Amino acid sequence: MGEEPQFGIVQDEESAGAGHFVAAVAGDPLYQGLEPTGERFALEDVRLLAPVIPRSKVVCVGKNYSDHASEMGAPAPDEPLLFLKPNTSVVGPYDPVVYPHQTSNLHFEGELGVVIGRICRDVPLSRVPDVVYGYTVANDVTARDLQAKDVQFTRAKSFDTFCPLGPWIETELDPGDLSLTTTLNDEVKQLGRTSQMTFDVPSIITYVTSVMTLLPGDVVLTGTPAGVGPMSVGDQVTVTIEGIGSLTNTVVARD
Repeated sequence: MGEEPQFGIVQDEESAGAGHFVAAVAGDPLYQGLEPTGERFALEDVRLLAPVIPRSKVVCVGKNYSDHASEMGAPAPDEPLLFLKPNTSVVGPYDPVVYPHQTSNLHFEGELGVVIGRICRDVPLSRVPDVVYGYTVANDVTARDLQAKDVQFTRAKSFDTFCPLGPWIETELDPGDLSLTTTLNDEVKQLGRTSQMTFDVPSIITYVTSVMTLLPGDVVLTGTPAGVGPMSVGDQVTVTIEGIGSLTNTVVARD
């Protein structure tokens, strides 16, 4: 493929012995729909970028698994605990996560990401499927010492490269009970299921849109299960969610 970023549809033709392909589409499917160009590329021949760059924001839900809330020394909240990550924190599969000079305790947090497909506000539970474009894998990278020092989450969550997303957006998926695994250098650190969320995806979208308008391409991160922990320079972190795929990134030192 050329140097210009391009959207595509991942197609599985393994049953025909052909493996995975990417069918190129014109424009931005969030705004123009799916318009195939006729070009196809083998998946291993393309470089995957972040499947979406949020138009305005990444909305995150904290402590949405009771076991994670417990390991953080707090009870599960009575309502979703919201914070934001800037869109400048987003990177894609195999992009480096940069270890900032300001922290000495950088953590991984594997999460399910919800990609919004249309402008929405005050969405009732019954209409949530209408506003969701699809689902992706996320790593809510966190400077844990800065989070404790600052009390609020902005600096600890917002450095460039602190929101890996990928490998793609799965548009046909029931998010109710999916396995989520995070490995650090091939050692399993997190193992949970989305059914363990305190607030499920429809409840989260309804709650968030009661507070703020979501735009096409905005991403909502739904929280992380227990097992979060530190990363060091050189570590490789992989988050895998059933029905979507795996997102891998390596930690590098900041120049």
